[in-house]
Amino acid sequence: MFHQILLQIFQKLNTERTISAAYHVLRGKRSGQTIQDIGLFQLHQYFGLLPKLPRTTFDEAVTLFMQNSWLKVQDSGHFYMEKLGIQRAQQTPTFFFDGWHYRGNEHVFFARLSLIVQSLSHQTSAVRSFSPISRDPAIQTWVRSFLQDHHYLQGHLQQQLLNECTSVLKNLPVPDGSKQLVLYRLSGYRLPGWTWQQLADKRKETVLDSQLAFIETLHKLLNEVQQNNDYPMLKQVSQGLRVKILLTDSAQQTAQLYEQGYSVEQIVKIRKLKQSTIEDHFVELAMYEPNFSIGPFVSYKEAEKVWQASKHFQTKKLKILHEALKELSYFQLRLVLAKGEV
Repeated sequence: MFHQILLQIFQKLNTERTISAAYHVLRGKRSGQTIQDIGLFQLHQYFGLLPKLPRTTFDEAVTLFMQNSWLKVQDSGHFYMEKLGIQRAQQTPTFFFDGWHYRGNEHVFFARLSLIVQSLSHQTSAVRSFSPISRDPAIQTWVRSFLQDHHYLQGHLQQQLLNECTSVLKNLPVPDGSKQLVLYRLSGYRLPGWTWQQLADKRKETVLDSQLAFIETLHKLLNEVQQNNDYPMLKQVSQGLRVKILLTDSAQQTAQLYEQGYSVEQIVKIRKLKQSTIEDHFVELAMYEPNFSIGPFVSYKEAEKVWQASKHFQTKKLKILHEALKELSYFQLRLVLAKGEV
């Protein structure tokens, strides 16, 4: 699965970026460039899927792709996909990830659920003392409050949570093997969860591929829970984990100053940041705030010219577009590309 996902990302970025751009997408890098790439090349689902991905693992995959004549990497780091690579990418299955909205929070959800299940299992067996599956104080505090709020000692919570978990997994449009990943990772009284290596061996794949299948299943499960009122307990466990404000914290601060009437130059002085950084924030706004207008910075006719040039040269590279439209600044070009075609 990891190699298939990489091929899909490389296909979207083909000839436009360096190979490192794909690495930053998977790691969820919060730089202006990566955030913009997410929008420009429609990479939202892959964002932050593997925040701890070692560079060596990524580079090994790139080397394999080159050996298979799927990818050609230049000395500058820029790449293009060869015919075999494009064909291979087109043959990969469609995955369902929602990295842009969860950004690793699916693991918080599972940590909460795992500790709840472990606690209820031991309580049912009349065992008060056990080593918690999660050592995170925030997770432990959240679960303790959840259990107390639902009067877990009365025994009703166990059955309700079991019913919801059974129902949501039954209705989830994923293979049984993916559902087993979720179930086998849970721990209970005298029933430890499986390790990733055990699961990977059972599935005859790498640990990384098992983890990606697990993440995909959790994303589907979380979206099902969020959109359906049949799972009140699970919805509460997932509370606050889906990201609703898509701007970075710094971009939000810039947006607030702009709404108060300050210009780009004034915001630079107020925030004591480089102008390029503030411009990055405005590009974020253009990309992720539907009501933000780029009109004060670039006219409709100028925006049309940008898209005509982008289509003519079949690129979103700023250098090429700037050579064709020297009257427009790089900032104006970025705003137009970020806002989307007029």
